[in-house]
Amino acid sequence: MFTLKSAYQPTGDQPQAISSLVDGVKRGVKDQVLLGVTGSGKTYTMANVIRDTNLPTLIISHNKTLAAQLYQEMRDFFPDAGVSYFVSYYDFYQPEAYVPSSDTYIEKEADINDKIDKLRLQATTNIMTRKDVIVVASVSCIYNIGDPKEYNKYELPIFKGLESSWSQIAEKLVAMQYERSEYEFRRGTFRVRGMDLDIYPAYEDIGYRVSFFGDHVTGISAFDPVSGKTTNSAPQAIGKAGIVIYPAKHYLLDRERFLGAEGAIRADLEREYKALQGKGKVVEAQRLLQRTNYDLEAMKELGYVNGIENYSRYFDGRVPGERPFCLPDYFREAYGDNWLTIIDESHMTIPQIRGMYHGDQARKRTLIDYGFRLESAIDNRPLKFDEFYGIPPRFIYVSATPDSWELEQAGKNVIEQLVRPTGIIDPKIEIRPANPTAPSDNRGGQIKDVIEEIRKRADKGQRTLVTTLTKKTAEDLTSYLKEQGIRASYLHSDIKTLERTDILDALRKNEFDALIGVNLLREGLDLPEVTLVAILDADREGFLRSRVSLIQTMGRAARNIEGEVILYADAVTDSMSAAIEEIARRRKYQLTYNTKHGITPRTIEKPVREKVVEGDAEGLPWNTIDTVETGKALKLDAAALTPHDREKWVKRLERDMRRLAGDLNFEAAIAVRDKLRELKEGTLQG
Repeated sequence: MFTLKSAYQPTGDQPQAISSLVDGVKRGVKDQVLLGVTGSGKTYTMANVIRDTNLPTLIISHNKTLAAQLYQEMRDFFPDAGVSYFVSYYDFYQPEAYVPSSDTYIEKEADINDKIDKLRLQATTNIMTRKDVIVVASVSCIYNIGDPKEYNKYELPIFKGLESSWSQIAEKLVAMQYERSEYEFRRGTFRVRGMDLDIYPAYEDIGYRVSFFGDHVTGISAFDPVSGKTTNSAPQAIGKAGIVIYPAKHYLLDRERFLGAEGAIRADLEREYKALQGKGKVVEAQRLLQRTNYDLEAMKELGYVNGIENYSRYFDGRVPGERPFCLPDYFREAYGDNWLTIIDESHMTIPQIRGMYHGDQARKRTLIDYGFRLESAIDNRPLKFDEFYGIPPRFIYVSATPDSWELEQAGKNVIEQLVRPTGIIDPKIEIRPANPTAPSDNRGGQIKDVIEEIRKRADKGQRTLVTTLTKKTAEDLTSYLKEQGIRASYLHSDIKTLERTDILDALRKNEFDALIGVNLLREGLDLPEVTLVAILDADREGFLRSRVSLIQTMGRAARNIEGEVILYADAVTDSMSAAIEEIARRRKYQLTYNTKHGITPRTIEKPVREKVVEGDAEGLPWNTIDTVETGKALKLDAAALTPHDREKWVKRLERDMRRLAGDLNFEAAIAVRDKLRELKEGTLQG
């Protein structure tokens, strides 16, 4: 089923890692860990495991950007397989909320990205129709998307000789949330042309023309929706079996299910209405009555209403408190226990999955208490962690620094991949006092010492990363370094996405010598020019100085053969000791491998990307496009704009945001989204 296409062959300790993981999967081991250092080819190992186990696979990443990278890599490895991408499909999302202190109701607002919506629907369609499936998802895959059994009931097979009129098929398409559109033929619509019915599936880029004679289907052909030309490149082979059309939305509601649930909804409405009145909440009770009755009438007439997922408990037949259905349920429905789940960067992804439930519940509880939603809304939620953990039959946790939970679950099934093909070794580590008190020690404190080290490397054209514990410290230290004649900049979460990218590029281009930051220096930074990572106050136990964080931070110096790490500390904590021991072990392992195979380590070579800095944004790739106009927009002072100008910029940025997200460039899209929010808030205040 899975054919892996690559110019490479497994090397280093990849073969033994692949073999061990495949063996564990075939033996039915529930939890395995792939402990792979950065640069060891973990993604390629994952692809080989998928190929050798021949199992449909769900890969979960902790953010959209990393998920997009994995999706593109897996699509390159498996061009003939059903590789899909499943992340939150909102370009802009403001969840429904209520702020009691100011009596402010915030209505749900969402701009849905058409391309990502297609990819989500393509993912579930692939799961239901084929076995060579890989879905790369963000943690949003644990949110409610409806019962897969109900989704599967709506498949619409169409084949030559089918006894049906175009109107009967059109009626079924409407029930599957397709719209009739005679003028704008887009995904999720159909139209009638004489004796032909054109269907544009919500999950494909191809249209299908179904021809009729009387009450029989006489032919089916595929065509390009833009040019109208017939094509042979349709995803579905049109043979005797014809085609199968799947729904245009994940959450569907047929009239029969609605009628079965309406009585229960109205009974709960009456009970909760009386309960609010009994507490003296007359306004809240009336609000609940009006909103719920409106939703019920809309669902009865249209089969859909914004916020329909808040009633999903009734339609799914779930009891109060029972978990909703999510993407892993589709895998279980289609494949039983014959599928695999890979958790990428598990030390980040697992905690994120754990925390999603509680944040959602607090917001929903306020809406319920103030009469905006029925109690059933509390069950439209992300899964609790134990609910999620109970669905997949087997896990592989992938990380350079797996946390204690994954290691405990895996037990002996921890497979290591410590060899880098470049031969580069982990950095040397030195501990120096943060605040020396001995009279004989004339080096001064950690700040004086780190300044000397930065200057040494700057003289050789090398760069330094310095990690602090707080944003304020990062800013103050940067100012002080500049006063000492050192070219420095700081980086933390208050810096906009595009500015962050510019700062990193400037560091690589030798426009400054030292970058000061907090936890943003831990992951995702590939800076071969950095030869020193200095960790200030390394003995302050906590999240930023835990074993996992320290190992990740030290790894920033593992791109250059001259890489070093200095820990400034007045005591050696357990986290420091464990991190140093682990880095030393990995260093020794790579050195032994290099000696055995005659490998000379070499610094990673990575060109600095070039940005488009002028020209029209339309049609240009934004590798963080910084066009003149869009660059201006991101620096606009919303308070200084006239209403007309503000409206103009909002329209422009909405267009750019959708295009960026459609290109899977989420970091740039987020920067634009944040500016949009600022401009829209200015409109409301004005």
